[in-house]
Amino acid sequence: MKISVFGIGYVGAVASACLVESGHEVIACDTSEVKVKCIQEGRSPIVENGLPELIAKGVKSGKLTATTDHKKAIQETDMSLICVGTPSRADGSLNLDYVVTISEQIGAVIKDKKTRHIVVNRSTVVPGTLLNVIGPAVERTSGKKHGVDFGLGNNPEFLRESTAVEDYFQPTQIVVGATDEATAKAIMSIYDGIEATRVTCEVTVAEGVKYVSNAWRANKVTFGNEMGNILKEHGVDSHKVMNIFFNDKINLGKQFLLPGFAFGGSCLPKDVRAIRASANDKGLKTPLFDSLLTANELQVNRAFSLIKQTGRKKVGLMGISFKAGTDDLRESPLLTLANMLIDNGFELSIYDPCVYEATQFEGANKKYITQDIPQIGKALVKTPEELLAKADVFVIGNGTKEFAKILEQADASAPIVDLVRLNSPVEARASYTGICW
Repeated sequence: MKISVFGIGYVGAVASACLVESGHEVIACDTSEVKVKCIQEGRSPIVENGLPELIAKGVKSGKLTATTDHKKAIQETDMSLICVGTPSRADGSLNLDYVVTISEQIGAVIKDKKTRHIVVNRSTVVPGTLLNVIGPAVERTSGKKHGVDFGLGNNPEFLRESTAVEDYFQPTQIVVGATDEATAKAIMSIYDGIEATRVTCEVTVAEGVKYVSNAWRANKVTFGNEMGNILKEHGVDSHKVMNIFFNDKINLGKQFLLPGFAFGGSCLPKDVRAIRASANDKGLKTPLFDSLLTANELQVNRAFSLIKQTGRKKVGLMGISFKAGTDDLRESPLLTLANMLIDNGFELSIYDPCVYEATQFEGANKKYITQDIPQIGKALVKTPEELLAKADVFVIGNGTKEFAKILEQADASAPIVDLVRLNSPVEARASYTGICW
């Protein structure tokens, strides 16, 4: 394929050279005459392992050229990759001036092109930018419609500096979002010959994946450093601890990363408070650990707000233990939510078979429920039928499997607030909402 790459910076230079290595013809375009001259002379405009060799090889083959003439680059190619910078403004928001400028330039040129051109964004932008900024900019100057007259897509890059060429040819995944199927297939095809998991999705999802990736990496670095500071003050070698921690596939897996409700139980809240307190005793500040508990409280408040917004007062809470399959109410955020509802005048009914069972025989849980939190004990119902009869809004609190079947029997107009995502057919109802999806 003939591809024009706009922006010969870190992302654009790597993409240009690697695309040529994959067999494509590339015209790299930039307003910087210095960068263009580097490519024309077979030199790399940036320091990156393996890149100088690829650029020299590509230029020598004649398949990699460079220019400051954006019209020529667009007219002579079938696809344009936007790889320009999106620097921060003073308030932290993105400066999209470069993105808008090149989008408008592409539109003005393809206005008179007889063949269908494909516009692909690779610059890092927040979700919604392709549909609300880039697409309209191209349409504005071309008079054409994306998905019909020209292709529009997003293809985030996951390249690490110093290993970018290796990351390009050995990616963990290739993600493509496009506004039409033909465009998605065309974008994905430029990676033919590269083995990786391939994901085609909505353009906003593709944009979001990039931010999740970078934010998660920033969180991991901060967590490692903050935990390391604490361990050092306790006389512990943090690298020895973390190298053992890396063996724990559960912690490094997806189990705790799917968005949902607040964390609770006998371990997580207590241990976060404990490690934070031990750090404070040593005179250390722990901004990340401080924020964990604050963020957890905000998630409970968010759930309460979603319930309140339904305008219904008879709430059926499905699950009150912090986790499905247990009767453990220790620091359950659902217990906190239940008390908030009761205190604010909601009529609460709770169906949780595990917790209800605990009230049927003598033990610590029965005493706790009937004596220490009697308002919760009185709200418990024995059967799903009781819950369905009493409630006019349903809240899915934990992942107990039978909840999905029960909800299918509920009035289709009854609001459902899902805190865990049961992946039930009720998600198709207009009355359904997830806490963060």
